[in-house]
Amino acid sequence: MSQTYKPAGYTTLSPYLIVKGAAEAIAFYQAAFGAVERMRLEMPGGLIGHAELQIDDAVLMLAEEMPGMGMVSPLELNGTPVIMTLYVRDVDVQFAQAIAAGGTVVQALETKFYGDRAGQLRDPFGHLWTLMTHVEDVSHEEMRLRMAKLYGGDIIG
Repeated sequence: MSQTYKPAGYTTLSPYLIVKGAAEAIAFYQAAFGAVERMRLEMPGGLIGHAELQIDDAVLMLAEEMPGMGMVSPLELNGTPVIMTLYVRDVDVQFAQAIAAGGTVVQALETKFYGDRAGQLRDPFGHLWTLMTHVEDVSHEEMRLRMAKLYGGDIIG
């Protein structure tokens, strides 16, 4: 029996994306985010049944959509309720790199009231990504005040 509850080299929580065009998605994540491919398991016919990418200290898993198994991509759903948040060392450089690789700007880069410089993009496979670099520590109270000023009214919490 294993001495640990997770295998070596894995984080406690790893996103698992379903994509239409897994090989193309791997190439995009490599170009956009500097991902390194850890493993790829191809099924008969060349479909990727499982792949793992390393992005900094995180593991991103993905597989080809398989509607017959209930695994559909955001393209099939015409949207996604999930946003991947990726902290990077230089959000301006990384965001530009992701757009150049084929991403589409959803929200332009700006320094947010909560202390991160952030922007959001949609990858060519329908997944939303918020890229961020932390620029300022903001207390909960200051964050609440800034949010109230930004959106008007009192913010509870």
